[in-house]
Amino acid sequence: MCGKNILVTGGSRGIGKATVLALARSGAQVAFTYNNNQSAAAEVLAEAEGAAGRVISLQACVQDYTQAKRVVEQVQEDIGDINALVLNAGITRDGMLAMMPEENWDDVIATNLKGIFNYTRASIYSMIRQRTGRIVCVSSVSGGRIGVIGQTNYGATKSAQIGFVKSLAKEVAPYGITVNAVAPGFIETDIWQMIPEGKRAGLLKGIPQGRLGKPEEVAAAIKFLLSEDASYITGTVLEIDGGLSA
Repeated sequence: MCGKNILVTGGSRGIGKATVLALARSGAQVAFTYNNNQSAAAEVLAEAEGAAGRVISLQACVQDYTQAKRVVEQVQEDIGDINALVLNAGITRDGMLAMMPEENWDDVIATNLKGIFNYTRASIYSMIRQRTGRIVCVSSVSGGRIGVIGQTNYGATKSAQIGFVKSLAKEVAPYGITVNAVAPGFIETDIWQMIPEGKRAGLLKGIPQGRLGKPEEVAAAIKFLLSEDASYITGTVLEIDGGLSA
């Protein structure tokens, strides 16, 4: 990762945090966005001290295209042209569809789907100009592989992300840019903690490996897809789920 300038959206917690730290420790210069949890962002910066690569944080709402453009311009000014983009920012607003407030649907769509448009659109020209680049979207096995009760909004966005990745991969392949997705299963993150405790035991039984994944395991896969070793991989979805979707 030495010499790479990478932007990670939603990098203050969970998979995003693990990805930022893994990339920085591999020598990349990493910028990450966070929404409003300044203390969590500060923790990432503190843990990244001493890493081979520099890390900076930027507060922004992924739903806002103007803010996305500002973030990309700031990253270019601070660390240089963006070579790679990790689209990780996402939220859940779980609930049965019959009782789901409209704002819970709209908020998830605006964050998980409009957010990936905003940051890809704002940074893609830099990669096209360089005629090289890596984009990795953090989707989910809850999109396109399995359904999860109470996640019609979340599952819809994660399925859409996979369609986005496959279409964009074909658009930008002539410019040396690869576009891929990782689809984690149940990972030790805040989202897992939001699931009622009584439901978690049943979900664990459905995982052939019998355990949750770790954010660092997803980060390792993302790092591989950003590397030169993955230069002939594009338009793919790498499932990281302990066999859940097998």
